[in-house]
Amino acid sequence: MGFLEVLIIGLVEGATEFLPVSSTGHMILAAYLMKLESTDFLKTFEVVIQLGAILAIVWIYAKRFLNSFTIYLKLLVAFIPTGVIGLLAYKTIKAYLFSPLVVAVSLILGGVILILLDNYVEKKESAWEDVEDISYKNAFFIGLIQCFSMIPGVSRAAATIIGGAFNGFNKKQAAEFSFLLAVPTMFAASGYDLLKTEMAFSQENILMLLAGMLVAFLSAWVAVKIFINIINRFGFKHFGYYRIVIGLIFLAMFFSDSLTM
Repeated sequence: MGFLEVLIIGLVEGATEFLPVSSTGHMILAAYLMKLESTDFLKTFEVVIQLGAILAIVWIYAKRFLNSFTIYLKLLVAFIPTGVIGLLAYKTIKAYLFSPLVVAVSLILGGVILILLDNYVEKKESAWEDVEDISYKNAFFIGLIQCFSMIPGVSRAAATIIGGAFNGFNKKQAAEFSFLLAVPTMFAASGYDLLKTEMAFSQENILMLLAGMLVAFLSAWVAVKIFINIINRFGFKHFGYYRIVIGLIFLAMFFSDSLTM
């Protein structure tokens, strides 16, 4: 993997991590199109650069994190289901679910749900004045729905936005809670993945990781800012249409690979 591929994957990760379109699916697609070999370093790289995207959220929402202790408690409650189930199911998910077919089906089904969700939340009044006002019970249920995002192609952002919408949030609040919940979830997932990784990094590897994190940080910062404006004006349906198109591309990849085997 060269530095051009590093920049492309970093851009893809940051631009898609907090959108309801599946960053994992997009990185699999990017690696496939660039014909990158699935090495241990590539797998580690895709995990480490997520930290750059997380830092973008910490930067954007720094005031909220610094000024409110309540939000930490609500996020902790929402994180618990994912943390427990993720720890128990980690090996199974890695072994059996990372395939183009699983990603394709997840993208398409998620796209249909987002289109239907758009009609549900279009004129929906929020049950909560602010995202941190959500009850602990509703925060926990959002965390349960987030567990579906362990399936590649579902998208953590899509799962938590859908969960937020069905637990009292309007569309903007659902997106913001999804961003905030990403911080503990992704830190835990990335940290656990790195603990499971046994490899030494060369100076060139370290430079690649830093470059990827920087690109992921910048692209995530821009994507989050744009995303809020898009959902305020157009809702979620266009992301649903996009997911269906990308899902069909994955299906084409799957059947193409099947025919050449």
